[in-house]
Amino acid sequence: MFKIGDYAVCPGHGVGQLVDIEERDLGGESKSFYILKVIANGMTVMVPTDSQDGIRGLVGEKEITEVYELLNEHDVKIDNSTWNRRYREYMGKIKTGSLLEIADVLRALFLLKETKNLSFGEKKMLDQCKDLLAEEISLSKGGDAGEIKGTIDNCFQAEQPQQ
Repeated sequence: MFKIGDYAVCPGHGVGQLVDIEERDLGGESKSFYILKVIANGMTVMVPTDSQDGIRGLVGEKEITEVYELLNEHDVKIDNSTWNRRYREYMGKIKTGSLLEIADVLRALFLLKETKNLSFGEKKMLDQCKDLLAEEISLSKGGDAGEIKGTIDNCFQAEQPQQ
């Protein structure tokens, strides 16, 4: 159970701050909702408090370490299917809200960028993934999102894995 002021991740939207918990009448039934204000764009999202796929808490140190390990592993098969097929697959991973899935998409796009030009949508998705990772990691660790983005970039620029 989250409380007002907590940070939580809303899949597909990113990190938000819980600003309210409201009761709404839906078809004669009272239902409780978390009201989240998404940090990245200020959008307000309503999520049922009893939703299984609703929101989750920020990741811990263990998950952050796993994300950096994934980003530093470059010996993976690159998906060379059509851009729109990759886009659909990657968007599905992003919408899960899993930081590891988002990191996997980011790694795939960074590595693909080494061999071919990304489509406009893929470039935008790469930036979105980097923003989602940096935002959550910075809030979880209490760091600066800009520094986290630099650390993420270093995972793909340095010969030796960085963290």
